[in-house]
Parts: sequence; C-alpha cells; structure tokens
Amino acid sequence: MNMAFYYDEPAHTFSEYLLVPGYSSSECVPANVDLRTPLVKFKKGEEPAITMNIPLVSAIMQSVSDDKMAVALSKEGGISFIYGSQSIEDEAAMVERVKTHRAGFVSSDSNIRPDSTLADIIALKERTGHSTVAVTSDGTVNGKLEGIVTSRDYRVSRMDLNTKVKDFMTPIDEMITAPAETTLQEANDIIWEHKLNTLPIIDDEGKLLYMVFRKDYATHKEYPLELLDSKKRHIVGAGINTRDYAERVPALVNAGVDVLCIDSSEGYSEWQKITLAWIREHYGDSVKVGAGNVVDAAGFRFLAECGADFVKVGIGGGSICITREQKGIGRGQATAVIEVAKARDEYYKETGIYVPICSDGGIVYDYHMTLALAMGADFLMLGRYFARFDESPTNKVNINGNYMKEYWGEGSNRARNWQRYDLGGAQKLSFEEGVDSYVPYAGSLKDNVTLTLNKVRSTMCNCGALNIPELQAKAKITLVSATSIVEGGAHDVILKDNSMNNYVK
Repeated sequence: MNMAFYYDEPAHTFSEYLLVPGYSSSECVPANVDLRTPLVKFKKGEEPAITMNIPLVSAIMQSVSDDKMAVALSKEGGISFIYGSQSIEDEAAMVERVKTHRAGFVSSDSNIRPDSTLADIIALKERTGHSTVAVTSDGTVNGKLEGIVTSRDYRVSRMDLNTKVKDFMTPIDEMITAPAETTLQEANDIIWEHKLNTLPIIDDEGKLLYMVFRKDYATHKEYPLELLDSKKRHIVGAGINTRDYAERVPALVNAGVDVLCIDSSEGYSEWQKITLAWIREHYGDSVKVGAGNVVDAAGFRFLAECGADFVKVGIGGGSICITREQKGIGRGQATAVIEVAKARDEYYKETGIYVPICSDGGIVYDYHMTLALAMGADFLMLGRYFARFDESPTNKVNINGNYMKEYWGEGSNRARNWQRYDLGGAQKLSFEEGVDSYVPYAGSLKDNVTLTLNKVRSTMCNCGALNIPELQAKAKITLVSATSIVEGGAHDVILKDNSMNNYVK
C-alpha cells in the first residue's frame, strides 16, 4: 500500500533563524552596498531584461497596489504589481496612469466653467480642498484654458455669491503659461523667475494639460534609484488570473505594462501552464510574466519549465492569510525559500537559465528581509509592510486614538477575489482564505523604505557582503532555540517606553 510522503524536518519560519556575522573589510560600509537584483529570467552571461534597484515589490492586493503606490515604489527603485481583482478596463487604466505619470506635472482636479458663479467656486473648494481652480471652456480637466481663480481673486464677504467666474478670474491673457514640451526643470525656472505659484501647461490649441505648482518644488528631489524604462517612464507590474487572460493580458500590454504576474494562492497547476503557454504563443518572450505560488522544488521546476520569468514562493504565510487554518496547506516560509532557491540554482546549472525567485509573505520584521535574501530569494513581495503607508489605496482611520490603515486579504469576503483561489468549477469564493484588518499607520513610503533598506545594508556589511549574490554566498545562518528567541528581544528589564511594538520593525 502506498503511503503519504513525510518530510524529515519541520518547516521553519524566518523568526527561527539568525545570521552569524562574518568578516567585514573597511570597504564594507552601508553606503557601498548595491541592492540591485534581477526581476526576470536570463541566460548565463546575459543581462536580465529588467533589473530592480532594490529587492522589493508590492503585493497584488486591492489594499496595497494601485497607481499611486506604483509611482512611489518605482521612485525608490522597486515595482508594484497593480491588483487584478478589478475590471480589465480599470486595471489597464491604472497601468496607463503610471506609464503617463510625469513627476511634478499634475492633472488639474479642480476645474470650472467661466459662466459658473462664486458660490460654485466655494463649493468646489470645500469638496476638493484646493484653492487654485482652472477655468476651462467646458469645465473639464483638458478643456480650453480661459483663466485661473485663486483665493486672491475673490473676497466672500465683499462679493455677491452669484458673481460669474469670468468677472473675477485672472484671464488667460494676463497669465504666464508654458507649452506641452516644457521640462520640469524649465517649468520650475519659469515659476521662480516670474514669482508664480502655479504654471499651467497648455497644448497648441490652448487646452489645459497639467499644472506645475511652486509648493511641489521641494518634493522634486532627485531619486537616485528611480526605476524607469528606456522612455523615462515608471516601470510597473500587474496581476493576472488564469481565467480571463486572453482579454486581460492584451489590455495590460497595450496600456504599457512592463511585467505581469499570475496571482494565485497555489501555482503548481495546469491552469498556470495553460496561461503561460497562451502568453508565449501570442507574445513569445516579449511579455514578461511571473508565476506561483509554490513552496517546493517540484513546484518551482514545473513553473520554470512552463516558461515563467520568475517564480513566487509562499503559501499561507501572509499576515492576513488563513489558508493554512482553513485548508491545512502551506509550508514555513524560510524552509520553502531555502528549498526553492536550491532548485533554482540546480536548474541554472543544468540549463544555463537563471529564474529569479520572489519570497512572498511571512516578513514581519525588517531583518526577515535580509534573511530571505540570504536564504536565496532574489526579491521580496510585501503586502502588510506597504499597506501601512500614505501611498496605499486604503482609508486612514483613528482607532482608540491611534491612526491605522485598513488591510484585507484577497481571499476575504471584502475582496472576493475568487479567481486567486480558483481550482476550476463554480465562479465564486466558497469560503474565506483571508481576513479584513487594520495595520498601524506608518507615514510615507520613502521614509520607511529608506530606513528599512539602511538596516538591510548594515546587516549585509556585518556578513561581509556588498551585494545580494555575495550575501547568498557568504551568509552563515543558524537556527535558534525557542529560549534564545526570548533572549533576542529586550528582557529582564522594565522598559521606560512600552510603545515599541512588533509592527514597526
């Protein structure tokens, strides 16, 4: 009689490991650490089509990755995968907004017609919070620009609320504007030279394209690691499923997406094979697509042979994921990464093709990121981590005096992303594999990612490594006992400040 297969070793999580420091030379300072890493597969001796400047991507989730997150993460050198649990048109529109985004060039979201009234201006200001209003012929964002209204153009106490906008606006012939081809540097020079607060950018027909604001000047600092394509546009990814790929993939490709990823809780399946085969048949290797998720060598090899550009590792380790509780499937994230990394290296030896792996889920503390990289991950996918920031799509709410951001799993009733958990059959979510929750609000993405990666760079120096491949070659990793995990935190003292909770690490 055949028996089930039993693993000899228990599966471990990141918290059960520590890195043992190695020799650090005087060269080994955090500023010298290079965090570049391949996103997609490449042949020995060749360069990957896309290399990221930092090893972080944001999760394919409604509560994490929209166009705002994508622009913010691309500026820091990483990539967002826009969530696929929305209509094809909406996802493609998000991708397009990322690809057409120009830093400092803002689409005017406060617009009014010349025959509107002061009362309309006040109502608009109340709704948007913006005191600068573009006056366009038809009141739309790209209408013919006829003038501008700022708070200096009217006094509510001294004017009739029925006064027409055209009677108190600053008309176009008294304004300074700039043409469509103006660069941000040129726009800022015009703003400074003429002491403007706002510079409208218009096309040859006088239609409004963008506004450049003086107050944004400080935020246009250089982003040295910014990840851009050959046309200087932000690089962006997007999630797809194994059902509507024949319609979704072309729409995303037409919108300019740089890389796709099949979003599935369990990727060792014929559905992924069929999806990958369809993409290769229609696009060859020109469309980059990752697949997953898997937790062992067999799953990795299957997807690599099906043509995946990268493979995502992890089942049930996400903070909002209850797949392990609900279905009893999964594997400790550290063990899964270690085994899959070994399989990737063997596949590379055999075929000369390097298929990067992404550790997805199970990262609680910043040092877990360094561990995952040391264990062989090429990059990491993070959900909870990014959900905490200003740039995530969710609401900031006050819970008992603390600011929180909402965060929910794709397998929750709120997201209803049944395609992600699809095994064929009825098109519905039969039971939940994710929860709806709050995470502590943490501020801006830039500040947090900078701090996190400074910790990663510092730890890599402790291990004598100046880049990720070097870390993977040199790292010495030890399992730790339950008792020594306790020893690792603050212990046997009374903390003066008890607010150091586990989320901020």
